[in-house]
Amino acid sequence: MKDFIFNGKGHGTIASKLLANGMDIGMLRPYIGTNGQVFVTINGAAQPIDINATLRKDEWKQYDEAVLRAKQDRLVGVGDLNSRGLTYNIPNGLGKMVLEYEDESDITDAQMSMDAVTDKSDDRVEYELKSLPLPIIHKGFNVSIRNLLASRTTGQPIDTTMAELSTRKVTDKVETMLFNGTSSFGYGGGTIYGYTDYPNRNTATITDWLATATTPAMIIADVLAIKQALLDDGFFGPFMLYVPANYETLLDEDYNETNGKTIRERIKAISNIIDIKVIDKLAASNVLMVQMSSDVVRMVNGMAVSTVEWEEKGGLIVHYKVMTIQVPQIRARQDNTCGICHATTS
Repeated sequence: MKDFIFNGKGHGTIASKLLANGMDIGMLRPYIGTNGQVFVTINGAAQPIDINATLRKDEWKQYDEAVLRAKQDRLVGVGDLNSRGLTYNIPNGLGKMVLEYEDESDITDAQMSMDAVTDKSDDRVEYELKSLPLPIIHKGFNVSIRNLLASRTTGQPIDTTMAELSTRKVTDKVETMLFNGTSSFGYGGGTIYGYTDYPNRNTATITDWLATATTPAMIIADVLAIKQALLDDGFFGPFMLYVPANYETLLDEDYNETNGKTIRERIKAISNIIDIKVIDKLAASNVLMVQMSSDVVRMVNGMAVSTVEWEEKGGLIVHYKVMTIQVPQIRARQDNTCGICHATTS
C-alpha cells in the first residue's frame, strides 16, 4: 500500500496507519466506492482517503459473508458463551497486550442477634490482581491481481474459498483454546487456560460409556456424580454438558425399551442441565460439565474476526489476513473452587 495523507499526517506502514487512527482495524480495509473514491471505516463511519485500494465494496462484502459463514460453522462452545452474554468486550483490543483483572474472596456469613451490635469485627473482600494474555489469532492468504481482474472481466463472483478456509483455521483455534487451553503460551505473567487444563477444575473418573458392560443407568449415574461434584463446591447451575465425538451415536440409543427416551433425552431431563453438545475438540471419552455463569467462564473479546489487506510486488500480489482477539477466561474463587468438572475414564 502506498503512502497517503490522512488527518493532515503522512502514513506509510501498516503500523503507522493503525497508530495514527487509534488502532482501529478498519484502517486496514480500504475499499473502492461506487464513485471511484477510496474509503476506510473508522469508528463505524466511512472516511474518504487518498490511497490505492484493490477490492471494491461489493468484493469486500463477498469476503465478509464468507468469513461470517465459516465463523458460525465452528464456534460451538464459544457460541454458547456469546449467546448467553458470558463475554467481556475490550474496546480497541488491538492496542492492549494483556487484560488485568481482580478476583475476590468470599466474606463470612451474616450473623443473627436481637440488637445487631454483636459483630466481633468488620469484614472485607480481599482482591488478587491477575493477568490474561491477549494474543492475535490469525491466518493469511493471498490473491493474484490477475485472478481478481479475471473475475471482474468474466463477471464471475470472486473466489472466497481461501477466506473461508482461513477463517475456519482461526475460529478452530479459538474453539480449541476454550476446551483444551494453551497453557504453554504465557505473556505478562498470565497464562491462557481452557476447560480441560485449568488447574483448579474439578476432576472425576467415569466408566467407559462405550464398554459392553456399561448400561444407560450407569451413564446417568456418572452424570449425576459429575453434577454433585459441582454442587459440593457451591455451584448450582445452569449446566452445559459437553461430550466427545465418539459418544455422539451412543447418546441416541434407547435409555430403556419402555419409555421410548434416548440416553440424550434422559440426560437433558436432569434438573439444571440445559443442554448436551458434542464437541470434536474433546479427546475421546472426556466429558465436561460447566456452569454457564460469568464467575466460571467468559470470552474476552478484543477484536471481532476481521480481514485486512496489503499489497506486495508492485500490487501484483494482494495479501489478506483473517485475524481476531478472542481469549477464554476460566475463573475460580480465591479458595480455588471452580464451576467446571472434567471427567475421564482413567
